[in-house]
Amino acid sequence: MTTRRILATSGGFIPGPVQQSVRIGPMITEALSLTGKTRPKVAIVLTASGDDDIRYARYYEAFSHAGCDVTEMRVYLQPTAEPREHLASCDFVWVGGGSVANLLALWRLHGIDIAMREAWESGTILGGVSAGSICWHVGGPTDSFGQTLRPITNALGMLPFGNGVHYDSEAQRRPLLHQLVADGTLPDSIATDDRVGVWYEGIEPVRVVRDVDLPTEEGPRAYFLTRRDDEAVETPLAPGPISLA
Repeated sequence: MTTRRILATSGGFIPGPVQQSVRIGPMITEALSLTGKTRPKVAIVLTASGDDDIRYARYYEAFSHAGCDVTEMRVYLQPTAEPREHLASCDFVWVGGGSVANLLALWRLHGIDIAMREAWESGTILGGVSAGSICWHVGGPTDSFGQTLRPITNALGMLPFGNGVHYDSEAQRRPLLHQLVADGTLPDSIATDDRVGVWYEGIEPVRVVRDVDLPTEEGPRAYFLTRRDDEAVETPLAPGPISLA
């Protein structure tokens, strides 16, 4: 049976050996290992940042250095491939950050939303950071509309949770997610500090992972938020297996 996997993160890359370069971190290294391929085929999808050429170059170099065959799925100025065929042929898809609202609009326009779901169901591992994390969920706080964060509630919904990113580094994120869970705008939600990710198998969150090597009880982590008596109750999730019982 095919295991459907998603890695939703507020991280993924670490500084590279020279200025402006990056390398894949432990979270992405594990994702590549889980493909079971000696040389995984990786698709980079940077819709949320307007298919920024500099980011593509940086990620191409990082994944190539890790021994991957690297490709891309651009929509500016026109799609670079037929989405369903292209994404299904990949072992791992990495979605970068930026505007999740723009990402969702353009994916739906070009059928990438459907292609992503079909690839996931057939065994392609999906992952991403920030907008590339929120997109798989029901929604979450976003700066897509301006400096004051607002909720987005029409994300792909492949995972039945809200999602918070950059939880420890951007001051508006935590209180807004609490508000959205408390008033029912979002369902139970999972949030990640920077350099933290959550693995999902099927639609269940199964494990917290990090790009930093610290004792389990120290450093950034994930959080589970649930609604109780019209309030959001937050539970820290340390690195390792997740139990929401």
